[in-house]
Amino acid sequence: MGARRRRSDRAARPAMYSPGRPSVGRREERQRFWAAIARGVSTVDATGEAGVSEAVGVRWFREGGGMPTVTQAPLSGRYLSFAEREEIAILRARGCGVREIARSLGRSPSTISRELRRNAATRSGGLEYRATTAQWHADRRAQRPKTAKLTANEQLRGYVQDRLAGAVERPDGTAVAGPQVRWIGRRHGRRTDRRWARAWSPEQISACLRVDFLDDASMRISHEAIYQALYVQGRGALRRELTACLRTGRALRVPRARSRARGKGFVSKEILISERPAEAEDRAVPGHWEGDLILGVGSSAIGTLVERSTRFTMLLHLLPMHDRGPRVKNGPALAGHGAEAVRDAIAAAITTLPEHLRRSLTWDQGSEMSQHAQLRIDTGLNVYFCDPHSPWQRGTNENTNGLLRQYFPKGTDLTRHTAEDLAAVAATLNSRPRKTLGWKTPAEALDEYLRTCQQANVATTD
Repeated sequence: MGARRRRSDRAARPAMYSPGRPSVGRREERQRFWAAIARGVSTVDATGEAGVSEAVGVRWFREGGGMPTVTQAPLSGRYLSFAEREEIAILRARGCGVREIARSLGRSPSTISRELRRNAATRSGGLEYRATTAQWHADRRAQRPKTAKLTANEQLRGYVQDRLAGAVERPDGTAVAGPQVRWIGRRHGRRTDRRWARAWSPEQISACLRVDFLDDASMRISHEAIYQALYVQGRGALRRELTACLRTGRALRVPRARSRARGKGFVSKEILISERPAEAEDRAVPGHWEGDLILGVGSSAIGTLVERSTRFTMLLHLLPMHDRGPRVKNGPALAGHGAEAVRDAIAAAITTLPEHLRRSLTWDQGSEMSQHAQLRIDTGLNVYFCDPHSPWQRGTNENTNGLLRQYFPKGTDLTRHTAEDLAAVAATLNSRPRKTLGWKTPAEALDEYLRTCQQANVATTD
């Protein structure tokens, strides 16, 4: 009898349903967070700008797959802002009435009355008004979830999944499973097996839909919508592990501004290859060098320097660091080819040459050359950088590295070679006749230039 009376009492009360605990972070905080991410800021720094904890920011980034989950459009003035809701809570706590609050905010009394009734905090069993809870109710109610196109159209979803993650087939149509790879929610590691699939890109899938279904407008989807279905959690259209079938294999999408800024903060427009002197381009005057690293297993490396005019080659012995110690974030490189090690090795090699053979050095945009400013101070060598992904701008060095792979193959440990070994290999290349030098050797071409300079100096002195 008592239980029936309690149920009837609850039925007579007004609805005080609470959907649960308010989520962390308001719309404004999420907007500040994703705006910082779009500028290329790290996730940790973006959480500081948004005013939330690092754990919350990391969760937002992973749930969105690296893609913004809120629009940056400002809130319409017809809706109450969080600042106005804070003012309402303060005036309500002072005992102000609905009309007094409305006059203070310049709003209609019905707006305030509806706000106090609809967005009240009900977990305590009453109708208390708190600004944070009211904002959470308003944001939740303003959501207009739209069913993803891949979720509603089963035929379209099957087409996309088959082109993206379909099995690799032999010419006779037999499926090949390929390596068994477990998806771990992260990008695949270096030199590890990857999942075999048809692996069409979303752009290829989107374009071929227009060809295969010429008259069916329902079989259309943009490549960006496919990416969102893969990366954004909660869409329910494509499984997250299908990101392993993309060419990059990224489990999270990298913001464009962050990828552009990665590893290139030390390269300015003034030191790009376009600013290099014209005499270096036509190879008329010796003294302009190109450099790079040859990498082996276990973070081993050998530095290479090639003179553009004579093709004279110098090899840098980069010793591994035996006393590595603990890894420190943003600390010095633990391998033997960090920025300081490469800087010192180049300086030691290039200063053995006359000053007129130290005009410029062209390198790619690797982080090992982040100490280029100090190198210029130490040696007087002007350093220039190639454009991104343009190894052909260092063609002489690339060709020489190909010759060096005969002595230092890929996948081998380069630390076992001593400085004397490198000097012997460099002497071997420098004594090899070159067709581009009229079948002279690089050593002969360099020696001829040095004798010419010496004779010119003697004539000037006389």
